[in-house]
Amino acid sequence: MNGDPILRLTNASIFQGRNQILENVDLHIKQGDFQYLIGSTGSGKSSLLKTLYGDLPLKSGSGLICDIKLDDLQEKDIPGLRRRLGIVFQDFQLLTDRSVYQNLKFVLRATGWSSKTEIDKKIKEVLTKVGMENKENQMPHQLSGGEQQRVAIARALLNDPQLILADEPTGNLDPSTSEEIMILLEQISNSGRAILMATHDYSLILKFPHETLKCEQGRVFSTVQNSL
Repeated sequence: MNGDPILRLTNASIFQGRNQILENVDLHIKQGDFQYLIGSTGSGKSSLLKTLYGDLPLKSGSGLICDIKLDDLQEKDIPGLRRRLGIVFQDFQLLTDRSVYQNLKFVLRATGWSSKTEIDKKIKEVLTKVGMENKENQMPHQLSGGEQQRVAIARALLNDPQLILADEPTGNLDPSTSEEIMILLEQISNSGRAILMATHDYSLILKFPHETLKCEQGRVFSTVQNSL
């Protein structure tokens, strides 16, 4: 594995508007790493992730993600940053009036893909990776929650990201389906992509152990399982 960090924050402060949420954040994620981000509601997990994908500005400290500097990120640079990342949300965020295929095609078109042959090939590839290759003509409402999240993960893989940011990806799923999604995310990580996953589900952390970061009292620190 490449030893250079895909994500590096140094002495970073995370703000929500004028309110400082986290301070002195040092974070390093390399290729193939899988790290959890835990903490109580309001502790800063989502604000940290939003800073990483350009939804909130990094006002203090330095940050580098997928070779893009966060500390001088301009609004015009945000689409380019997001093309290098995969982002998975708790509530799936699929377009409800479009089929699975059309959801994925929309993202590829929006990120500069034009060849129908290449688009078809890429959509088939990512749906096969998540076990949804026979569902491309289904509408989101015809899918279970777990199936919708698989499509959302397929969407995150479309532009071959080095890093996937997952914000409570199992939060709306039952325990059995949550484990299926975790197995899928581990397979993706084992293929060389890094994953940073915010979660409240400590039972998953115990069943699928990885390095864990905790947001607490305005700081982020590494923790061990018996202190969760």
